[in-house]
Amino acid sequence: MLSNMAPDNLSDDQDLRLTIQRLARRIRSMQADDDVTEGQRAVLFALSKNGTQTLGSLSEHERVTPPSMNRTVNALVQLDLVTREPAPDDARKVSIDLSASGRAFISETRRRRDAWFTTRLDALPSDQRQMLREVAPILRDLADR
Repeated sequence: MLSNMAPDNLSDDQDLRLTIQRLARRIRSMQADDDVTEGQRAVLFALSKNGTQTLGSLSEHERVTPPSMNRTVNALVQLDLVTREPAPDDARKVSIDLSASGRAFISETRRRRDAWFTTRLDALPSDQRQMLREVAPILRDLADR
């Protein structure tokens, strides 16, 4: 089936990779505030998933330098999307968490993404939706390796 998928100048593997990347970009573009950059959005979702973090743990998670993460967090504080507080156990450390506005951003972004994706899926014939349900575990396995 994949051999019929790729344009002549792409291998099947390349076509599948590029298609997944394009779909991921389309989904990521659905967000609550267009002023939030991709890097800032990644930090917000990391905080949503993992809870309060230190600057160091966020830097490590996002694979950026602490000074770079500090700039990202400063921008998010200015946008009122995160809070920055001294850590309760060590005043030299700073705890970073989502603010109420940050939680609202995450909630609205998820709602928009779900709505966009559900609308696209609903437009597919039932046999194609079934094929996607069957391939989802394979894609999940690829993503988790």
